[in-house]
Amino acid sequence: MALPKYITKIDQIKQIPEEQREKLKAITEKFVFRVNEYYLGLIDWDDPNDPIRRLVIPSEGELKEYGRWDASDENTNYVVPGCQHKYTTTALLIVSEVCGAYCRYCFRKRLFRNDVKEALLDVSPGLEYIRQHPEINNVLLTGGDPLMLGTRRLKSIIESLREIEHVKIIRLGSKLPVFNPMRIYEDEELLKVIKENSTTENRIYVMAHINHPREITAEARRAFQALHEAGAIVVNQTPVLRGINDDPDVLAELLDKLSWAGVTPYYFFVNRPVAGNNDFVLSLKEVYDIVEKAKAKTSGLGKRVRLSMSHTAGKVEILAIQDGKAYLKFHQSRDGDYGKFMVLDCPDDAAWFDDLPGNEAYWKQPDEVLM
Repeated sequence: MALPKYITKIDQIKQIPEEQREKLKAITEKFVFRVNEYYLGLIDWDDPNDPIRRLVIPSEGELKEYGRWDASDENTNYVVPGCQHKYTTTALLIVSEVCGAYCRYCFRKRLFRNDVKEALLDVSPGLEYIRQHPEINNVLLTGGDPLMLGTRRLKSIIESLREIEHVKIIRLGSKLPVFNPMRIYEDEELLKVIKENSTTENRIYVMAHINHPREITAEARRAFQALHEAGAIVVNQTPVLRGINDDPDVLAELLDKLSWAGVTPYYFFVNRPVAGNNDFVLSLKEVYDIVEKAKAKTSGLGKRVRLSMSHTAGKVEILAIQDGKAYLKFHQSRDGDYGKFMVLDCPDDAAWFDDLPGNEAYWKQPDEVLM
């Protein structure tokens, strides 16, 4: 299959009525719009609530700026421009300001406003910081989408990281395995780079962003297989999103299809309360119940998934929401409180850690960091 053509103007989507396209222009003038012909082909245009459509086609709710632009205070994690170091052993390099797919729920929505520029073309400050910090044994390339970089550029970054002896794992956070799978399985040079740099002792992981089982097509499975054969390990993470995958049957099908394709279900996330994303928000109780019902329908392989909130304080794992209480623990912690168990009151409308009365006792607000 030929590489799909990308579309960046809402006027080019003729399946959307002209009157509606005119209304959506105000959103695309504020936030990036980017999709491709392959992914558009997954949409059932006769269904106005089609989940794939909701993932990539703008909606007027995005202009309602309920919430914060940086809900997890990522700005406080920067140690040098383009590099975040929040957890002891992990660093993030923001290597691309371009996404193959701009998902409308994106927690980094701030990066895709026309008045913001956070990603850098020069990753050398981040590489030098990582080089000087031997406690960092894994690095996540993120953005944007690192697989939107040219293969030569990506090769340079990966090989620079491989020269740092204490970096054992390189992770690529990407939507492309399901959004543009041809970019993976048709690029022999990319697969060669992965094969040369993903060894039995130092793996490359692809952190796929697969939100709905309909994204797992024959082309996507071919991309997974190409990555597997090149030596990469593919895992998946997705938020649970209102109107997209907030159905136990849908999530169970996703868990099954991932497991069958050899993709590890890694995280289900609570959607971050980012400005413009309120249409996708569910309460913690709703998310927990949906996930548990989905897990009941799948095998132990599917049940490996963890339900978490990526909060300022760390990754807060949701163990249970029951009888008005939230049972939580720190799966990751900014302050080193790994495994700390918490029991908090959980109002029915609570949708985030900050909505739980008494949460402040378990974490402290980080100092502001200038980028």
